[in-house]
Amino acid sequence: MKLTGQIITGIAMLLLLPASGPATAQQLSAKEIIKKTDEKFNGELSGYSVMSMTIVRSSWQRTIEFKSWALEDDYALTLITAPAREKGQTFLKRGTEMWSWNPAINRLIKLPPSMMSQGWMGSDYTNDDILRESSVVEDYTHTFEGEEEIDGRMCHKIRLTAKDDADVLWSHQLWWVDKNEFIVLKAELYDEDGYLVRTERGSDLRTMDGRFIPTTIELIPAEEPGRKTILNITEVKFNVKIEESFFSQQNMKTIR
Repeated sequence: MKLTGQIITGIAMLLLLPASGPATAQQLSAKEIIKKTDEKFNGELSGYSVMSMTIVRSSWQRTIEFKSWALEDDYALTLITAPAREKGQTFLKRGTEMWSWNPAINRLIKLPPSMMSQGWMGSDYTNDDILRESSVVEDYTHTFEGEEEIDGRMCHKIRLTAKDDADVLWSHQLWWVDKNEFIVLKAELYDEDGYLVRTERGSDLRTMDGRFIPTTIELIPAEEPGRKTILNITEVKFNVKIEESFFSQQNMKTIR
């Protein structure tokens, strides 16, 4: 699931559902369902979140904690708060430009497009997942694949197929979207050759700041036994007052 949110991140922008009327999922097209689902996680306005990410490998695991601020789709700032060796590191997105700041070496690095497929902080999430350079709404076409039950909840199964001119990592995705809550309970992501690369599951559904969302997201690579990344959301605030000027290179170095 796209966090399938953004920190610098889609993960950080767990914001409002659209302010439109109470249309049911049955009345919506596949694209409209994906749009409502994406907006529930990535929002229209602004947000603040506190999360932890546990990276699990066959012989070890470690947990990274961070805070994130986001404004619409174009601005995001993430601060690593733990562990100690990464504490203080920040990530900034402004439009299509992205940077990282490492206080240990006093160095600001602009992230080039070639780094979008690399793992963020050593996890199974890519920089594109975290920085949300691509759009699941605009870069894909959407078709219904039927209905299935996931964890006791009925879901629309929707196929997202990459457009020919889209610069995206995945040739297609399959999403299982809760029919009532517009949340992704399961997603499968496939490469350009049609092979399954990873599966994502959303669970531990809770109401946080008035929004019903999955607070645990598990990412499992398809061909790497014993490997996964688990994202836990501990705090979310919606529609916080925040200005564009907050998302600056100067603030990357001073935010706490």
